[in-house]
Amino acid sequence: MDRTPTRAPGGPAATVPDATRAHRAGWRDPRLWIGLAVVAACVLVGARVMATADDTVQVWTTTRAAAAGTTLQPGDLELRRVHFADPEVVDRYLTGSSVPSRGITVSRDVGAGELLPRAAVTESSAAELVQVPLSVASDDLPATARRGVVVDVWVAPADRQRAPARLVLDDVTVVAVPDSSGGLAPRSTRQVIVGVPAEEGDRLGEAIGALSSGRVVLTVAGR
Repeated sequence: MDRTPTRAPGGPAATVPDATRAHRAGWRDPRLWIGLAVVAACVLVGARVMATADDTVQVWTTTRAAAAGTTLQPGDLELRRVHFADPEVVDRYLTGSSVPSRGITVSRDVGAGELLPRAAVTESSAAELVQVPLSVASDDLPATARRGVVVDVWVAPADRQRAPARLVLDDVTVVAVPDSSGGLAPRSTRQVIVGVPAEEGDRLGEAIGALSSGRVVLTVAGR
């Protein structure tokens, strides 16, 4: 290029430098590799975040409050996605994508929006139970034994000998505890009606025979 000196008016001559062009960064430019590393890191972090967000389980919850013994129909339940920090806790709740068409009966009071524990529900409704009336002394009836609660029925020797009590019915549902508050004096015994699944009716004969041989005692497990 011609570097012809130029003269400014009233000044010395000046030399014009050659023009230079900017070069494109090549594949060896470290800035390119740093940029690629940043993009890859962002993709990896995003994938991990999405994986964590999808680590949820569908759990059945109630859409309304229900008292113990209430049979909830499919319309009373809804699925909610829940993330459990401890995977072992999942087994304590009712999960899945289907509800029995006959509904499920709760064995304790539940609130609206509450997660349903497996121990608090049964698929047997009162219509599918054989109702068995029991006469239980007030001292042998737990205060928590009310409609819908699952109990065990024991028979203790009537002669108060040191013979062990016998378990005659296990995991049966209390269908009703009729109110006995009509009298002025407290009653020494209470009637309790328990329900035995119809398919297990073959054990009723032996159980009823045992019930008449001693003192009936109900127990409620800490479910």
